[in-house]
Amino acid sequence: MPPPAPLVYLTGASGGIGQALAERYRQAGWRLALVARRTQGLKAWADEHALTSERCAVYEADVQQIDSIVAAGQACVQAQGLPNVVIANAGISVGVDTARRADLDVMREVLATNTLGVAATFQPFIAPMCRRGSGRLVGIASVNAIRGLPGHGATCASKAAVVSYCESLRGECRPHDVRVVTLLPGYVATPLTAANPYRMPFLLTPQAFAERAFRAIEAGSSYRVIPWQMALVAKGLRLLPNAWFDRLMAGRGRKPRRDADSRAPD
Repeated sequence: MPPPAPLVYLTGASGGIGQALAERYRQAGWRLALVARRTQGLKAWADEHALTSERCAVYEADVQQIDSIVAAGQACVQAQGLPNVVIANAGISVGVDTARRADLDVMREVLATNTLGVAATFQPFIAPMCRRGSGRLVGIASVNAIRGLPGHGATCASKAAVVSYCESLRGECRPHDVRVVTLLPGYVATPLTAANPYRMPFLLTPQAFAERAFRAIEAGSSYRVIPWQMALVAKGLRLLPNAWFDRLMAGRGRKPRRDADSRAPD
């Protein structure tokens, strides 16, 4: 009997980048462990593609709730086995103004989802992968991690923390041949970017991002900005003296603050 197809575990799988990654791995013949807060649409997607229970399992969990997402990972290992690739993709992006008391609560939610949620997603898999001596842990950060943008304090801080956390984890896992991959998307056309009131250069479709991400993960890249053009832009901004950067950002549109529950479906 041939060995089972490799398994990918993916959070935030019901829309945007996550849905595109799920589709790319489906096309490659992988088994799927898909996680979302709302699973109805995700189950419909699996049914649409005639994915049997041997090929795909759907787990309901919220990465903001540590016990919830840890339990989902444990359930995956028990039901499907230890994944070959774990992608911590679930995230939110909301504009904040921390001069406003209410926005501190929003910032806490963003950090809980985007930063702690990555660590909690990985937690059930780190020790088993290290014992096995193989695996890939993929953290989805953002090009916004490279420089703080006015009005984006929560997102920039949370994604910069993802980069640093993944770098730390990479050193911890390297002796065990477990690779940690940090991906920094530029602008991708998803519900999270649809309301951005500013120009988004090198905008990618989710499918285009997923294809490039799939190749970077397969290559075991430690750090990759997608698309490469945004890597050049980001590095240029990083090198700018603060005074020049501040003048460049002056008057730039800011990401809308939250007036209602604007969490993107995942």
